[in-house]
Amino acid sequence: MTRLVRPAAEHLAEYADALRRGFEPSTFSGPALAWAQLEAIAHDPAAFLAGLDDPVGGQVVVLPGGRTVRRLPGFSRWILDGGFCGVIHFRWQPGVPELPDYVLGHVGYEVVPWRRGEGQATRALGLLLAEVAPLGLPWVEVVTGAANPASIRVIEAQGGRLVERFTAGPAQGGAAMLRFRIPLAAPSPA
Repeated sequence: MTRLVRPAAEHLAEYADALRRGFEPSTFSGPALAWAQLEAIAHDPAAFLAGLDDPVGGQVVVLPGGRTVRRLPGFSRWILDGGFCGVIHFRWQPGVPELPDYVLGHVGYEVVPWRRGEGQATRALGLLLAEVAPLGLPWVEVVTGAANPASIRVIEAQGGRLVERFTAGPAQGGAAMLRFRIPLAAPSPA
């Protein structure tokens, strides 16, 4: 059964093993991020784990090209189902559904290559949508490559509707991209 968990020490060895086996936890960062994360885990595992959950944001970050921006609030969840399957990330701008121009979408996900095709991403996205519904956003945006039919199916299976075709900037490889919106159910009154 697919479940999302907050990154924790009890699953860290499996996560690190996936990184060593070639898993890239971000679409645009490539293997450099995996190696940087392995170094961070070796140096200070607790700090690494804490850095994956930032519900406040606000730290200054430098984007490729030198632009400085404030980091949005966000968090990562690990996808588990009989072992580590991948990651799903969420970031948002408090109070409004729109994102700044330097953030492509609210949600990003990656499944380890050896667990693809099992429906893990579809189930993880559904679980994440339920988790973030209490934030009060009317919708979330998910962006994928136009040449990624598997990801398009994942997004559409969770109610995503195409709202834009665009070309990503150089930091994202300049690829043809699709932006989807998935409506969120309003949280039930307590």
